[in-house]
Amino acid sequence: MSAGQPKLNAVAGRIRDSDIALVRERSAIVDVIGERVTLRPAGGGTFKGLCPFHDEKTPSFNVNPAKGVYYCLAGETEVLTWDGPRPIRELAGGTHRILNARADWQEAPFYSFGVQPLMRVVVQRNGRRKELFATAEHRWFVRSGVKLQGRRETVTSELRPGQRLSYTYPRSRVQNTTPSPFGIAHGITFGDGTLSGTGSMALLVGEKDAQLRKWFPHSFTSQVSGRPDSVLVHHLPKFFKGLPDLDESVPYLYGWLAGYLAADGHVAADGSVVLHSARRENLEFVRTVCTRLGIATYGITSQSREGYKTGEPTDLYRVHIVSDDLTESFFLIDEHRDRYRAARKAYSRRGWVVESVEPTDRVEEVFCAVVDDGHAFVLEDNILTGNCYGCAEGGDILSFVMKTEMLNFSEAVERLAARVGVQLTYTEAGPAPVRNTGQRQRLIAAHTAAAEFYVEQLGSREALPAREFLAARGFGPDAATRFDCGFAPTGWDILTKHLRGRGFTNEELVAGGISKTARSGSLIDRFRGRLVWPIRDLGGEVIGFGARRLLEGDDGPKYLNTPESPIYKKSHVLYGVAAAKKDIAKQQRAVVVEGYTDVMACHLAGVVTAVATCGTAFGADHIQVLRRLLMDQDEFRGEVIFTFDGDAAGQKAAVRAFEDDQRFVAQTFIAVSPQNMDPCDLRLAHGDSAVRDLVARREPLVAFVLRTLLARYDLDTVEGRVAALRAAAPLVARIKDRAMRPEYARKLAGDLGMDLEPVLKAVNEAAGAAGKGAPGGRGAQGGRGAQGGRPAAAPNGRAPRQGGAPEAEASEPVSPAGGRPDPHDRALLVEREALKLAVQEPVLAGPLFDAVGEDAYTHPAFRAVRRAVSAAGGAVAGTSGPEWVQTLVSSCDDAVGKALIPELAVERLYNDGELDPRYVAAQLNRVQELATVRRIVAVKSKLQRLNPVESADEYSRLFGELVALEQYARGLREQAIGGL
Repeated sequence: MSAGQPKLNAVAGRIRDSDIALVRERSAIVDVIGERVTLRPAGGGTFKGLCPFHDEKTPSFNVNPAKGVYYCLAGETEVLTWDGPRPIRELAGGTHRILNARADWQEAPFYSFGVQPLMRVVVQRNGRRKELFATAEHRWFVRSGVKLQGRRETVTSELRPGQRLSYTYPRSRVQNTTPSPFGIAHGITFGDGTLSGTGSMALLVGEKDAQLRKWFPHSFTSQVSGRPDSVLVHHLPKFFKGLPDLDESVPYLYGWLAGYLAADGHVAADGSVVLHSARRENLEFVRTVCTRLGIATYGITSQSREGYKTGEPTDLYRVHIVSDDLTESFFLIDEHRDRYRAARKAYSRRGWVVESVEPTDRVEEVFCAVVDDGHAFVLEDNILTGNCYGCAEGGDILSFVMKTEMLNFSEAVERLAARVGVQLTYTEAGPAPVRNTGQRQRLIAAHTAAAEFYVEQLGSREALPAREFLAARGFGPDAATRFDCGFAPTGWDILTKHLRGRGFTNEELVAGGISKTARSGSLIDRFRGRLVWPIRDLGGEVIGFGARRLLEGDDGPKYLNTPESPIYKKSHVLYGVAAAKKDIAKQQRAVVVEGYTDVMACHLAGVVTAVATCGTAFGADHIQVLRRLLMDQDEFRGEVIFTFDGDAAGQKAAVRAFEDDQRFVAQTFIAVSPQNMDPCDLRLAHGDSAVRDLVARREPLVAFVLRTLLARYDLDTVEGRVAALRAAAPLVARIKDRAMRPEYARKLAGDLGMDLEPVLKAVNEAAGAAGKGAPGGRGAQGGRGAQGGRPAAAPNGRAPRQGGAPEAEASEPVSPAGGRPDPHDRALLVEREALKLAVQEPVLAGPLFDAVGEDAYTHPAFRAVRRAVSAAGGAVAGTSGPEWVQTLVSSCDDAVGKALIPELAVERLYNDGELDPRYVAAQLNRVQELATVRRIVAVKSKLQRLNPVESADEYSRLFGELVALEQYARGLREQAIGGL
């Protein structure tokens, strides 16, 4: 019986058990599953691959040929997140940043896995015990080998007392870091300080704290009344008495932690580093900071003490910090540093030991993360545990065929029996019933019969335009046969009648998208008068068609595809993947082209790994198809090469591909023909070797997108380079492989002609903002700017309507050099408003405007207008009217500035009602404030890099300047607010 002849009436009865056993015995589970899943040896005779039942990046799908089974596990546990330890129940239903087995932070979703019985695991470390509850099948990792440096996997029910659980800590970020002096001052004040009317004050008590005085150079101090050994440090920033932002720079957070330890902690004689607090939440924050910095900590403990004044007992909390992860520069007190040097570091044991494992009577809802990269994540207290795989699938070869082919049990046995040549015998059970074959198999059979019909029609007289189309593109009869090209006749229902004669129903033909209902109610062919390509799934089954219009005057789109059906999902389908899959897995390379003829041209030219999408853009689901083919030794190390035209549309497609590329772990490239030809045209014009050369000349996709982006800017100017950096830094920050980010940052620095440091800073700031889920986060240097927030100008960042003064952010705006100022940049709006006042109302602007120098304006055109005002004698010399405007134009030395002055003369001001001096003062104060904030950021950056001991004079000068700038900025803001 051919594949195109579906079995309508099966033999009566049940398949004999001995035949079922014979089918199982002869069917090699690795071969059957290997047709849909790329399998790799996993040791012990087993194989691993990517689970076909759910999305993942590293293999969790296990096949055991000896037992003839496959499985994918599930479990439940608790978790450590980027924001500190959180109950897993609070995380379920969301995606959160967690630590994986490789000590990398990654996003992972959390799910509920229903109600399950739990076991209790008791573990202990350094005399402290804790309980963990997990399902019997939950995965754990225990240390193995002679030196316990290895790691092997087990499940809860197989854990034994004495086993040591594996642990994972974040990678250290402080080993080559010097604590920020500004952060140190913040930490000391937070631990031993208080708020005051002018900000905050630090309290330094006794000889020990006298060593901390150097971190407050040139600050005003006073003696504490009645306490000769105590000193108050005055006029410190108010935020010093609050917790720092977790997105501050690493040196800043490391400095804050060092200052806090010096104020409220101690180093014991045995080297134990302990931090105390009466507020547990402060120490929970400390643990989160340590997690961010890659510093190990132990759990928070408490002890009761006599309460201050009341005598009532209160709790004092403490946390141990693992000293191995600290550096000598962290210790600010001489005694602490000496003990750190000499100690044996008793509290260095990081791993937990299993004390007992026992069942419980708890049966409740369980939760877990689904981690693609490594299938493991870290619990609170840094215990490494396995994740859920999400689908909990498992079974034998028959269940696999049933689930993947949508068959019932008997149909799966029949499918495998035909494969291995077993003649089935059915036990008699009365009259032969009619069995409905599974829907998937019925629809596949219908598509297979339709494909055979189309192929036969390609040789007909009517199909001459189809053959000519193929020939014109270099495809002869052999190529048409190789790719099963066919022709859909022009008649209304020729194929429909043919398939109904083969036993298929109207409902099946419509469900499969082969036929459709006409307005008259009769059934007609979906494809008519078109060249047709069959589309196959990974297993080689025909599931749909792609068809091209042959005559320009015909109705319908140029390309028409099978609609969505139970077996055809265009977002999951790649044309040519069945023919290419073995070579893709072997070569670890996939070439993604844009059309059916491009796939044909590539394969005929020797690029046999080419595939194409079918009527839709390349997307996330297509990525999953390729992932399963590009897995090598539990990793994705292959290449995905996109071929796009080099025109604007091709460049736009490349940018979209880059966004999707971040879902890959594979290396992704782009191949662009110098003549902007697709592979089919390239082969036709220059032969097979040109197609092979196109793929060989591939360029990393990141490099291509960066080059395309930078081409939009004038890199010969400072403004153009800065603008290009701001546009390119987020792109580099989005590169998923973090090891590649510094290298592309270095390349970007070379392309821009800039030093590496500011480029790395911009990339790190962009990565930090993306990690918080919103732009505008504090940068890598941790600069705060002036205190207090300001409302945005408008929800979309544009200028507010008449009646509201423009607001600005504390960032430095720069537009491309030679261009016009960005009308939507909020900081530039403030500067523009000030210039409008000088052009329209010079008498009112007068000395206030003249007092703000040219350097306060960030755009070259604005600076040119400011110079023109000075050249005309200043705003104090101006009078409102056309003559003043003409004088300014004549005095301007910049073409863009000349064109800008008439605009400034007629634009409406943003004030409410009649213009008065208060509004003028407010706008000019804002311009000065923004300039001051930029200076604050620069000074903080220098402070972070200075060693206050080796560069005491410079450090003292900058610290004093910083405090003065902070106060000046605060005063400007208050004056600006008062003027509105």
